[in-house]
Amino acid sequence: MARPHRKRLVVVGGVAAGMSAASRARRRDPDMEIKVFEKSGYVSYGACGLPYFIAGLIDDHHNLITYTPDFFWQQRRIEVHTRCEVTEIDLDAQQVTVWDHVEAREEKVSFDVLVLATGGSPVKPPLENVDLENVFTLRTVEDGMAIREHARSGQSRRAVIFGAGYVGLEMAEAFSRLGLQVTVIEKMSWVLGSVDQEISQLVEQELEKNRVELIKNEEVQGFEDDGSGRVCRVVTSKGVIETDMVLLAVGVEPNVALARQAGIALGRTGAIKVNEYMATSHALVWAAGDCAETYFRVLDEYDYIPFGTTANKQGRVAGENAAGGRSVFPGVVGTSTLKVFDLTVASTGINEKRAEELGIPYVTSFIRSLSRASYYPGVQPIFVKMVADARNGRLLGAQMAGYEGIAKRIDVLATALHNSMTVEEISKLDLSYAPPFAPVWDPILIAASQASKEVGKA
Repeated sequence: MARPHRKRLVVVGGVAAGMSAASRARRRDPDMEIKVFEKSGYVSYGACGLPYFIAGLIDDHHNLITYTPDFFWQQRRIEVHTRCEVTEIDLDAQQVTVWDHVEAREEKVSFDVLVLATGGSPVKPPLENVDLENVFTLRTVEDGMAIREHARSGQSRRAVIFGAGYVGLEMAEAFSRLGLQVTVIEKMSWVLGSVDQEISQLVEQELEKNRVELIKNEEVQGFEDDGSGRVCRVVTSKGVIETDMVLLAVGVEPNVALARQAGIALGRTGAIKVNEYMATSHALVWAAGDCAETYFRVLDEYDYIPFGTTANKQGRVAGENAAGGRSVFPGVVGTSTLKVFDLTVASTGINEKRAEELGIPYVTSFIRSLSRASYYPGVQPIFVKMVADARNGRLLGAQMAGYEGIAKRIDVLATALHNSMTVEEISKLDLSYAPPFAPVWDPILIAASQASKEVGKA
């Protein structure tokens, strides 16, 4: 008697989304054959820890590795192939073409269902000499190792970072810790585009305090060669800056070449179009992580929000459903937090600038409060900004900055956003109080109360 056919899942890409999908599919279907193809040398690692590895806070890159291919095979019977790149998808034949970079050979692998977790790549602007040696991007473990090696080689005294978003600001601290002279160039008029200027100014003050040179309203136009293929100068719209290394940190774009080649629909953002089940336009294909769009609950629309937390959650849903389930991804509210030297910055939802661009009538509050009771040792200032719908008081977004108590306070407001609460409802929350942790009136309650007073006036 012929053996019954075992359903085969192929996952294109590992890390957060891919390995979450593979692991969830295994739990859903213990008999499924699961193959994962990852083009880099590492399949499961903490990418968000790379700036701290470069800075030397984490001694060994192996500490960032969560699981190895051997673990997935021995513990979960998931077949993981690293340094193996899927170069083509044939949906009619239900096959992928895989190039093995180690063996230098190509093979065809069949599938019954497919999960695309191809991730995103750092944006590499089409600038003159952008491919010079010592012009880096940061995304993979290999990227982190290369940057760390060069920054610690003794050949670098100066570093220029193009872009003042999350990666750019974290790397400004990392390079400073290594003793480099750091210049950050930002084409906008303020840093960290996810926050408004009141919070951005606090970030700029922190950079200045730590002797990071910040240049705003300036475009990078290209790079100059020292004669041996290495970058030595950055050419901007206003002049030339001497440097020994450059980090490009101007954003992330989805890796959708395979999806486009296969005829899988892309969304308005350019990422893969998915529904609440993480299903694509093809019945046998799901997508998750930085290659896919994300349902943004605040605006009730799909957007591109490439966060690691989102990738993990989307991967679980995609894997569950590829294995026959019917799980739903509920969406996100865009919550993030960032350490800039000693300052913590956090945001959730949309900011005032985005509300204005979208034509949403809004009100705001911006307050300075305290992290603890005023008389308790170690008390620090906390700054909170809230944005709410002027018509009904529904919270649209919030931003915070301070030196303690920020990261977990933003989670309160993320929960409120997830549940479409109004600022008046937030102002009445029963939040915890003790002098070492909060004042009697928590900064969240004060900011919400102030915002609620403005509702209906606009």
